[in-house]
Amino acid sequence: MLTQVQAAPGTGLDAFFKADGVAVIGASDDITKIGGRPVQLLRKYGYAGPIYPINPKGGTLQGLQAYASILDTPTAPELAILAVPVEATLQAVRECGSRGVRGVIVLTAGFAEAGPEGAALQAELVRVARNHGMRLLGPNCLGTVNVVDRLVGSFSIALEQSLPPAGQVGIVSQSGNIGSFTMRNMADRGLGVSRFIATGNEADVDVADGIAALAQDDDTRIILCAMETCRDAGRLFEALDLARRQHKPVIVLKIGATEQGQAAAASHTGALMGSDAVFDAVFRRHGVLRVRSFEELLDVGHAAALLGRQRLPATDAVTLVAASGGFGIMMADAMVQAGMTLPQLAESTRARIREAVPTAGTNNPVDASAQMSARPDILLKMLSALQDDANGSTLVLLLALSLYNPRLRGVYLEALSKVRASHPERLLVIISQGPPDAVAEINALGIPVFPSIPAAAAGLAGLVRVGQLGTLPAAAAYDGPVDSVDAAVFRNEFHAKKALAAAGISVPREEIVASADEAVRSARATGYPVVLKIASEDIAHKTEIGGVALGLQDDDAVRQSYDRLLANARQHAPEARLDGVLVAPMVRGGVELIAGVSRDPVFGPVVMVGLGGIYAEILKDVAVQVAPVSEEEALRMIRSLKMFPLLDGARGQPKADVAAAARTVARLSAFACRHAADVAEIDMNPILVKAQGEGVLVLDALMVPTSRNRPAP
Repeated sequence: MLTQVQAAPGTGLDAFFKADGVAVIGASDDITKIGGRPVQLLRKYGYAGPIYPINPKGGTLQGLQAYASILDTPTAPELAILAVPVEATLQAVRECGSRGVRGVIVLTAGFAEAGPEGAALQAELVRVARNHGMRLLGPNCLGTVNVVDRLVGSFSIALEQSLPPAGQVGIVSQSGNIGSFTMRNMADRGLGVSRFIATGNEADVDVADGIAALAQDDDTRIILCAMETCRDAGRLFEALDLARRQHKPVIVLKIGATEQGQAAAASHTGALMGSDAVFDAVFRRHGVLRVRSFEELLDVGHAAALLGRQRLPATDAVTLVAASGGFGIMMADAMVQAGMTLPQLAESTRARIREAVPTAGTNNPVDASAQMSARPDILLKMLSALQDDANGSTLVLLLALSLYNPRLRGVYLEALSKVRASHPERLLVIISQGPPDAVAEINALGIPVFPSIPAAAAGLAGLVRVGQLGTLPAAAAYDGPVDSVDAAVFRNEFHAKKALAAAGISVPREEIVASADEAVRSARATGYPVVLKIASEDIAHKTEIGGVALGLQDDDAVRQSYDRLLANARQHAPEARLDGVLVAPMVRGGVELIAGVSRDPVFGPVVMVGLGGIYAEILKDVAVQVAPVSEEEALRMIRSLKMFPLLDGARGQPKADVAAAARTVARLSAFACRHAADVAEIDMNPILVKAQGEGVLVLDALMVPTSRNRPAP
């Protein structure tokens, strides 16, 4: 059979979840061993298909007929689980292929993670599997679980006591332990699991496969993912877009957030981009909710699964209720900091609250006082009034420790049950710590319970983003030409800006001169005042060596500056190759931006934009996104900057031409895609954004070649 190319994400994974027959190669009678546990778990939880233990000794294992080879089984199992030593794995995979197995789970460790020899053996496993049309999961993985059909292809200790209840949460994890920990915790919260897959070394099946498979799985409604890295950007994009089209929310815990991006070569752009920021941008673009802690993954995942797609919050508005003014203030602070809004209540709503609880404060947050919990009917009247309010906000009720009090627990559960029955479409959220059975009772009403105020604020903000899944525009795609760039663009800013100008980016009229007399002639033609700059491919940052002269008003100033710039270059960069001196107009006014492109090792060209000067370099006030970006997306990036008010007419200043700035960023991103093979980094700094309708000018630019175009020292 001819070697297959890598399959589209999710292709063939039904072999792991819907297999008709499972072989365990390396099976053992000892259920404490990796080869013994899958057999035990398949039998314990009632997998309905045939189970074939494979062991060279044959005989009987765990009460089942064992076979010396998978080639001897009475029928061809669709799934094989390998728990054999490293040196026996390749032959086992070959035999699986010959037997017609469709999916292979390699639990064994000691492959690519162990060094070059292991990596070579791992690559051979993949080659053999693809030759036979098999999908291969692992090696060094914790396998798969189909809770609904009780198909366990794992040795996870999280399954020793019980199988999670069947439900709608699918789990994809590159780390087996994190994934199984997630599965166990979701079960402990009373929430059912549909599928579990841990991808390990990802020799063949990767995290994108897992997401895509669950996106197409009828039993799965929400996907929780623990991700360490991405090995193939295109496949990940395809899987995430598939989940969006299927309206399956994806919530990702991306670990390794402090990993630094690749070191910058010469531009500021590279220094301002870290790989974690790029993952953030990718997740935002593709409608993924990123969480920052395991607790948040569980809290938000549990709430999203409990609510379902139809009851997710439609807006960021919240109405807050507590029996304490202090708690109300804490809730308000946390919600606003998380990006939520607190609308005013209608006067009719406030009147109904006072009727139910005369001592209540009726602003938002509502200070309901302890009187709200005196009787269930009092609490019900107040909650009903708030649920009837026309602002359509999410109602958030703080119970603190009240659920530990049997009397108060009864009051709250009775009132909550009745208000859910009378307002089934409205979203109600509880903040409380309490006995697990009390929390479970509230969850059973379809009401999420968050354990703390910060958790509720982060969780609700996340649920709002999950609810907006279908409203995001499709990601921009580059379908233009891909070709080489003239190597001259790496020599100096003149040639770099000339190439950018050809791509539709506005730059000043400039000239490189080779003498003081030529500089004067050029300055007169340009019109005073002018700027002089050293032009050299060996001097990236000209100001640091005294290679720039600003605001020159006459011929004498130009002559003196020309000589001084050359002297400074010879003193501070004696080995630098000099192309001459650049003469450019001195442009004043406007607001400075910085924009650029850096190459991410996974996602390729990434575009960045930020306010110039200290805002980008010191405050790190930048926005990034994988190229290309559309003008609309570039505009959103610019508007997301903390210092955007400086462009938007703060303190009576004229509004800047933000539309032209967005157009420039979009064209830069297209240029980066067109020349991705040649250009590693682009730095446009500063970009002068003039008044609305007057456009922008790129005043300086630097391009850094990829390694294939970098000249030898």
